[in-house]
Amino acid sequence: MAGELLRVDVGDLTFDVRADGPEDGRPVLLLHGFPETSLSWAAVQPRLTEAGLRSYAVDQLGYSPGARPQEVDAYALTNLAQVTADLMTAMGAPVADVVGHDWGANVAWGLAAWPSDRVRSLTAVSVPHPTAFTMAWRSDPEQKERSSYIRLFWQEGKAEEVLLADGARRLRRMYGDAVDPEAVEEYVAVLSAPGALTAALNWYRAMSSATPVADVAVPTTFVWSDADIAIGRIAAEGCSAHVSADYRFVELPGVSHWIPEEAPDALAAAILDRIASS
Repeated sequence: MAGELLRVDVGDLTFDVRADGPEDGRPVLLLHGFPETSLSWAAVQPRLTEAGLRSYAVDQLGYSPGARPQEVDAYALTNLAQVTADLMTAMGAPVADVVGHDWGANVAWGLAAWPSDRVRSLTAVSVPHPTAFTMAWRSDPEQKERSSYIRLFWQEGKAEEVLLADGARRLRRMYGDAVDPEAVEEYVAVLSAPGALTAALNWYRAMSSATPVADVAVPTTFVWSDADIAIGRIAAEGCSAHVSADYRFVELPGVSHWIPEEAPDALAAAILDRIASS
């Protein structure tokens, strides 16, 4: 049955999942980023369904109300990857083609890099391999400037106050004109719930360049847009050095950071091309 809303238990956590496509279709895992939810894949999933695929768009840890631990360490990349692998098993899709945008891309890189054999193919969107990002952040002045917002996000309490003040004015401004206003309202409503924005920001507060992420040995496509305000070209082009399998770099000119919503046709085409050749 298409268009299902699932609740999937992983230990004492309960995840909300939007499933679409035939139940016997090849599984595709869709991982959203900050500050969004699984709704960000709404325009991509029907295109995957048309190709006969079974897609699972997950409200990730901290975004699902039933999977919102308070401790920062719960959002470390190693734990995010493990929880996601456990969720895949619980959904009956222990191995899948994995697609991640923004922070979802980081989780996808982690899943593909660690020896769990969970990832058949990887399509990472907007955010490159963590090592490529870290190297650019350390050496590229432009990337340092693009990433300067993260220092606010690290400030517990302060970041929440700034983003939610004046009817979440600054949070809403992050989406620009690329995201449908109705989707923005849903994202803001989710993140305005008690503890939700703190949980989402804990992904940033748990980040550490001391956590090594190995190079990836699965077929990989990296999709980047040249109007992305968060990720510059040096970080994007540095990604290729960290994939030892077949690698494709898809650049979308004139598209913002919000690729799944602004360019769903181009993104779906890149995903389907990667899956078909893997």
